[in-house]
Amino acid sequence: MKRTSSIPLSPASAHAAAMRAADAPHDGGEPDTDRDDRNFVTALARGLDLLRAFGPHDDYLGNAELARRAGIPRPTVSRLTYTLTSLGYLIYSASLEKYRLGQGAMVLGQRYLAGSGIREIAQPLMQSLAFATDCTVALATSDRHEMVYLEVCQPRGALVMRLAPGSRLPTATSAIGRAWLAGLEPERRAAMLADLERHYGARWPAIRIKLERALRDYAKRGFCLAHAEWDRTVSGAAAPVVLEGGAEVLAINIGGAATRLTPEILDGNLGPRIRELAEALQGRLWQGRG
Repeated sequence: MKRTSSIPLSPASAHAAAMRAADAPHDGGEPDTDRDDRNFVTALARGLDLLRAFGPHDDYLGNAELARRAGIPRPTVSRLTYTLTSLGYLIYSASLEKYRLGQGAMVLGQRYLAGSGIREIAQPLMQSLAFATDCTVALATSDRHEMVYLEVCQPRGALVMRLAPGSRLPTATSAIGRAWLAGLEPERRAAMLADLERHYGARWPAIRIKLERALRDYAKRGFCLAHAEWDRTVSGAAAPVVLEGGAEVLAINIGGAATRLTPEILDGNLGPRIRELAEALQGRLWQGRG
């Protein structure tokens, strides 16, 4: 979708028509529902869900698509997009009658990376390992059922994994997702596994078998593996990076072509090396926040 270059209208005037259309009783006007936790602010959670609805390849999205992706009634979506646009987290195109992420969303991500010190501390260590092994090394965080790359370091040779910061991998079937799960406290992991079960439905039993094996591997050796699973051409090993006493968990992986990275190489060479890197990174990030 080509972006408009026209001068945007003020939020009130630009959204008036969109709000009137979206607020029409075509979807039954499903009322908002609160969670059992009295401290949980549903309106705030839904606003954040709308921001998460934008994928890495999305340009503009309309209220109908946002409502479908976030599972929120369109009348509620219209009020949320109006508010988020007024605050700079979304930008509204009057000609397209759609929205894209604004500077406010970008600033949040940049402040997280800057405040954590992740890039400054992790990048040199990751790049050194990428050069030494001729593999891709990446650091990721979790977003619902996926892992999102925060930093990616490539080897000197031809790129095997053409992934960049912002790329997403499935949590349950990738080495980096399994490592992230392994790094969680038991109660939080159990809740996440229950959520993944609901997400995958009938496919979950087969996925769970391999996932449980990966968690046992981590308990024994300190890293998780995935050989030609989420992508049949890619294999990797990963380990968690546990910060703030478990309050924050990241994961780091090393990967490449499945034809080159056999299970034996992953288990005997790359797995221990990514475990050592995770331990070093965890220690340096912890010191940097002290």
